[in-house]
Amino acid sequence: MRLSLLAAPLVALAATSAFASGFPVTVKSCNRDVTFEAAPSRAVSNDVNLTEMMLALGLTGSMAGYTGVSEWKTLDETLRAGVAELPELSPDYPTKEVLLGADADFYFAGWNYGMKVGGEITPETLGAFGIKVYELTESCIHIMDKPKAAIDDLYVDLLNLGKIFGVSERAEALVAGYQSELAASTATLPRRDTPPKVFIYDSGEEKPFTAGRYAIPTALIEAAGGANIMDDVNSSWVEIGWEPVIERNPDVIVIINYGEVTAEQKADFMRNNPAFKDIPAVRHNRFVTLQYVEATPGPRNIAAIKHLAAAFAE
Repeated sequence: MRLSLLAAPLVALAATSAFASGFPVTVKSCNRDVTFEAAPSRAVSNDVNLTEMMLALGLTGSMAGYTGVSEWKTLDETLRAGVAELPELSPDYPTKEVLLGADADFYFAGWNYGMKVGGEITPETLGAFGIKVYELTESCIHIMDKPKAAIDDLYVDLLNLGKIFGVSERAEALVAGYQSELAASTATLPRRDTPPKVFIYDSGEEKPFTAGRYAIPTALIEAAGGANIMDDVNSSWVEIGWEPVIERNPDVIVIINYGEVTAEQKADFMRNNPAFKDIPAVRHNRFVTLQYVEATPGPRNIAAIKHLAAAFAE
């Protein structure tokens, strides 16, 4: 059992404290309603972007650690400083044993961000051990229908985390700040008759891995005044062929930088391949780099939109 037996007065005190702080609370996690009787105290987050959401809300004191960062080579100095006192429990997706060994009471992850459909780690398998799960909103497309990706997906996650951890006012202020910052930034965007056509190049040479309609880069590109050429692909992150990229003639190529192959190497691959020589983005050398943590749902999406908007205006 996770909790030992407590004397009746202590139980009453805990219940009174939970009620006074706004608990219990119920949040929507994909297609589930999840109720929390009290804020988690041994939380684990998976991946760099989800961990940064926890950091942005000042929740390190309620965390047992994080997972799924170093194996993907996405940990940067900003995050490293923020989680210096926390252990990385697993370099890749955690196993059930890893989470149980950390005495976790909460797991913040997503489908293909620490969980796989039909895998060992799911809300149902962890629920049997008293570990509650909140799922990244962007990732819900893997198990249910949802609207296309939007920056509101980030706001929903931050506000729900605020409720789960009893810091709603902090979450609301953070979201309001992001909304204000974006509104001020996008108000100065140049008015274009036709938005620039943008291709997201994550990885792959034989076939590219890119962002479809339900991946957050689609929302970032639109907020910055562009259009994802793969907006009609009814998927999130997906492998496609090069033929539609060539046919759709992107004006700008956004490269996601992480892992062993650098952004410059990915750009050189396209620059040096004759098949791509007539693509406007290649011909005019219009490559833009986003770090992995900027191109996945998280606090740095705001800076990413501003960076893309400046690049599209050139």
